[in-house]
Amino acid sequence: MKASTLRRGMNLWPPFLFAGIKVVTLSPDFRHAKVRLRLRRWNRNYVGTHFGGSLFAMTDPFWMLLVLNNLGREYLVWDRAAEVEFVTPGRGTVEAEFTLTNDHLAELRARTADGAKALVWFPVEVTTPTGEVVARVRKQVYARRKPRVAVVPDTSTTLDGEGAQTV
Repeated sequence: MKASTLRRGMNLWPPFLFAGIKVVTLSPDFRHAKVRLRLRRWNRNYVGTHFGGSLFAMTDPFWMLLVLNNLGREYLVWDRAAEVEFVTPGRGTVEAEFTLTNDHLAELRARTADGAKALVWFPVEVTTPTGEVVARVRKQVYARRKPRVAVVPDTSTTLDGEGAQTV
């Protein structure tokens, strides 16, 4: 799927749409994403700041999506764990940016080359437009090369000397 199509779909996905989360950027190579959350009446908590669940939700799928789309179909990629630290109350618009580097991908490929699993932590900060940190989130991504399926020749039929198939 093209990144632009996925970005539009995610913006219409009910958990993001109803929380007010907007995917601003998803690069065509799936190496960078930027997400924004504006404080609205329906996504405030009891004390009038950003609901913590929305702050976490805006960071939830991105590391897995970036890794999955860059490693390719030969890999299994899943979210495995997460940690969130709320640093200061979010009172306005907040953003999170994700950048998957060549070093990240090289580490994942090296750690999974022999078929082993890799569990890698990826950090991201939720910040105000001025750079004040509202929350720090870490996501642990699971990656493993898919096992190769051995192709076993079909021995139920043979060819006779004339090239005709016999059973």
